[in-house]
Amino acid sequence: MTRKLRVGVVGAGIAQRHLVGYKWNENLFDVPVLCSLDEDRGRALVTEYDIGEYTQDVDTLFARDDLDIIDISTPPHSHFDLSRRAIEAGKHVICEKPLFGSIAEVDEMTRIVAGSDRKFMPIFQYRYGTGLQKLKRLIELELTGRPFLTTIETHWWRGPAYYEVPWRGKWATELGGGLLGHAIHAHDMLNYVHGACAEVFAYGETLVNRIEVEDTMALAVKMQNGSLASLSMTLGSRKEISRLRFCFADMVAESIIEPYTMGRDPWVFTAGEPEHQARIDAALADYEVTEDGYTRQFELFHQAIVEDLDPPVTLEDARNSLELVTAAYHSQRTGQATPLPITAKHPLYRSWLP
Repeated sequence: MTRKLRVGVVGAGIAQRHLVGYKWNENLFDVPVLCSLDEDRGRALVTEYDIGEYTQDVDTLFARDDLDIIDISTPPHSHFDLSRRAIEAGKHVICEKPLFGSIAEVDEMTRIVAGSDRKFMPIFQYRYGTGLQKLKRLIELELTGRPFLTTIETHWWRGPAYYEVPWRGKWATELGGGLLGHAIHAHDMLNYVHGACAEVFAYGETLVNRIEVEDTMALAVKMQNGSLASLSMTLGSRKEISRLRFCFADMVAESIIEPYTMGRDPWVFTAGEPEHQARIDAALADYEVTEDGYTRQFELFHQAIVEDLDPPVTLEDARNSLELVTAAYHSQRTGQATPLPITAKHPLYRSWLP
């Protein structure tokens, strides 16, 4: 019989989508308790998802010996402390994006986890869209050729009402703007496909709303694998799209433009010659479609725990993502290209907050 893992969920916002993922994996997970300071939303989720207990006292979750996992779905500024306490309490951890507020905190959490027998998984559920997974398969089969250029557009709309939530739009609590909280998923796809970045030049402005953090940015990126990338993000696009385009020597991969499911099919893979197109088509003809999003990421995390494997998304993956953010903020403020990796000697290593 498959071993069920028991999850304590902290939060009542994005936590709702996590609960859907657990529901679709109900043979793998139980959620006996939800903790949230927002009683109305918290109790509504407890009722909707038939959760046994609601609490506002997070300390009780750390003290319980019947929980395997703490799922942290709270505002960003609370992530590190809750994650640390969960690991020290002997729990595995799932933590929403943006993970932490500095590369130093990622490195410190890496040390904490390494000193335990627990597993830590940051959330990057967009990775598991069928379109993106097909591209990963073509890369593994060496059918793409050398990478040249990637373009990523995250053009969404967020008006004043979005920022009525008290913690949004502020450096101290949201930790950053659209680059950190919105485009981070699409930019993770860049790292997921090509690996770490080597250098970043960025312009960033606050143009759309009266907030502290940026809502529009343009980045030029050099990857460690030698390819280049052009990234644009705005929360001022009345027509919302997300678009990814990967140019390789032997083919081009193009995503759909639906803003919140851009990793899903139907992606288009176009080769330069009919013979190579036939090889690509044959390689994808028997592709086995799985669940995507949170459902798939949680399924793989369950496997990692019961089989003692690395999590499907690692702290190193989160570090790559936050290095891009750190380098972009540094470049924006200095007007200079910023090389990576971000080490302890970098001025923004311990915080990019102004």
